[in-house]
Amino acid sequence: MTAVPRSLIVNADDFGQSAGINRGVIEAYERGIVTSASVMVCWPAAAAAASYARAHPWLSVGLHFDLGEWTFRDGGWHTIYMWVDPDDSSAVEREARMQLERYRDLLGHDPTHLDSHQHIHRRAGVHEALERIAAELQVPLRHCSSVHHCGDFYGQSQTGEPLPHLIAATTLAAMLRGLPAGVTELGCHPGYADDVESMYRAERRIELRTLCANEIRLVIADEQIRLVSFCDVHGR
Repeated sequence: MTAVPRSLIVNADDFGQSAGINRGVIEAYERGIVTSASVMVCWPAAAAAASYARAHPWLSVGLHFDLGEWTFRDGGWHTIYMWVDPDDSSAVEREARMQLERYRDLLGHDPTHLDSHQHIHRRAGVHEALERIAAELQVPLRHCSSVHHCGDFYGQSQTGEPLPHLIAATTLAAMLRGLPAGVTELGCHPGYADDVESMYRAERRIELRTLCANEIRLVIADEQIRLVSFCDVHGR
């Protein structure tokens, strides 16, 4: 019986947020299994990320829509930064289109896919704005396309408790062996995050080490998984 083909997009979020994260994403692309990245265009390091992407067109680059970042401490969620209020739908729409134009200025083309920081686009009001833009661009929006999104490769609980075993090579290998048929996007966050304030810092180095592990390459080959990017899937 012929096996049903399985394709894997490995997408690194937060490209452009800091020099250290850029370094980690690039290392995971050049030495590991990352095939795509999503860039945060509002940060000073976004220009360097875009410069690298323009020089490496095989790296598929999308827009990582960024409304803000929140951290969980002392029993509640606290704002680290916020560009606009997620409950103000008009402001969200303007911000989304401003970030799209900023992306075009930096990269010189449209994004190959859309997603968002801390999955804020799954929130009502934000979702509708991103869905409209994705439809206009005819690109996939995370969680809302034929590409199955896998977010299991993440080293914390929803409230920030460390769960490093979830981003170990043995765990990722098991995920790959259980990959469903069709196209799957594996979200990841490789980087060196000493230069950014975030609740997800130490885990980025662990992710990077796992994504570059020879064991993972061997599993992909053994399982006959095809590594692809959003460019490959949508012919861009």
